[in-house]
Amino acid sequence: MNTLKILVTMLFLSTAFVHASEKPNVVVIVADDLGWADVGFHGGEIETPSLDRIASEGAQFQRFYTTPICSPTRAALMTGRDPMRLGVAYGVIMPWTNAGIHPDEHFMPESFSAAGYQTALVGKWHLGHSQETYHPNQRGFDHFYGHLHTEVGYYPPFGSQGGKDFQVNGKTIDPEGYETFLLGDEAARWITERDKEKPFFLYMPFIAPHTPLEAPQELQDKYADVDFKREKSRSPSDQTHTISKVMMRKSARPMFSAVVDAMDQSIGKVLKALDDQGIVDNTIVLFFSDNGGAVYSVGGAYNYPFRGGKGETFEGGIRVTSTIRWPQGIKPGTKVESIISVMDVFPTLAAAAGVTPLNRRNLDGRNMLPAITENKTIPLDDYLFFASETPLRGQFALTAFDQRWKLVQEVRQGFLSADVTNYLFDIEADPYERNNLASEHPQKVQKMAKAIRDWRMLYPVNGTRSNLVPPPGWRAPLDWNASMRRLDELQTTPAPGMPPKYALKTLDIMHGEGGRLIYDCVPKPWLAGWCVENPK
Repeated sequence: MNTLKILVTMLFLSTAFVHASEKPNVVVIVADDLGWADVGFHGGEIETPSLDRIASEGAQFQRFYTTPICSPTRAALMTGRDPMRLGVAYGVIMPWTNAGIHPDEHFMPESFSAAGYQTALVGKWHLGHSQETYHPNQRGFDHFYGHLHTEVGYYPPFGSQGGKDFQVNGKTIDPEGYETFLLGDEAARWITERDKEKPFFLYMPFIAPHTPLEAPQELQDKYADVDFKREKSRSPSDQTHTISKVMMRKSARPMFSAVVDAMDQSIGKVLKALDDQGIVDNTIVLFFSDNGGAVYSVGGAYNYPFRGGKGETFEGGIRVTSTIRWPQGIKPGTKVESIISVMDVFPTLAAAAGVTPLNRRNLDGRNMLPAITENKTIPLDDYLFFASETPLRGQFALTAFDQRWKLVQEVRQGFLSADVTNYLFDIEADPYERNNLASEHPQKVQKMAKAIRDWRMLYPVNGTRSNLVPPPGWRAPLDWNASMRRLDELQTTPAPGMPPKYALKTLDIMHGEGGRLIYDCVPKPWLAGWCVENPK
């Protein structure tokens, strides 16, 4: 009998060891412009049972931060690095730009792929489209189903600026149906048909609930009578609501609600696929919004009780709704209080999966796994910085903050002047940013403003800016996939630019606050402004 017990115990321990040693699957789901109060688990009136399930079965992030706008957040997510270094901080990648993320930058799925993971992207990319070097299939994704751009529409024809933008791995497709549901179906299909012998990494960035808003009629009917009593966001976005009332425009909230509901249903398809495959326990599901909700009148989102929204660096623009589930590693009902940023996702997921990050350049993100799985408090010892120049060129929203203090700067540049408004908050005592303490702590404002200035000097001189319209006369291609420059049409190294090589460092110094000519270069005062490149 004792021998039998020993054998049974050994078998159990052996099975448990094998199970525990399996690498977890990873699913990263990103909403587009979802507000803090737009989910059920934050008390919102929109039905989000799938997201509520993730939150109840896992952990909720109380202070998860992203950039205030789209492309910078996605760049930070994929690289674990500060978008200011990458040249994608002030504005998104527009269809008429040649911008993308430097091919020397290492993307998170590349590390997971090298560790034996199968990888897929289902949804919106928005990190470069003009050259194949920027394409998802060149950045670590085995499978890509979706769009290179944003705002492609929720119904056919799916396109950007009139050009087709829906593909599978470089082949243009013309699917029928509601875009959000198409993404849910494809993600569920890929999970079901994957190689069962290998772990997987799935990235699912929705276009929902980004404008222009559209939803199936039955969901429009469901929310048609929504009586939305909105508190002011205490930011410039409030002006848009006043204008809409004067012009007697309908509230965007009913349609927005329908779009969010549809997104939650698609997330439900992914969760069901995990259930059906019996892989829930060892699958990490992370959800967050790419920035705060679009609280301007046509956006329809709601960030209450936080101040501001998309494009702003008040909490409503950068503190986003986020939740994570991993039954094997996270206790249900956990509330994560530590500050976590989108730059932390790469090193944190890599640590959870036992994957070695293969980046050559320094990560700006931190491994926050102990804060999530052990509920350890990990203080933020240095500043986090975020910026936006969207939508108006020359009007910047900037912030630097640590564990307690937060400086928000609104900068308006003219031809002959620059007006700066400073807001200083004790963000621990005043998370809703009601009490501006700038006049009471001028030295702290000065110190943090200098930190923001030094940080902005890292920006490549030709990085993204706010460009809402194309160059005069510019025309979009008929098919974005067909218009992309293929690898065999490109030179093998990045272009050197106009300055002669011998003058590059001198010109870099002379640019000063104008930014960097030399990529990923940190200016050093003790070297008279000469910069030091930032690899590991």
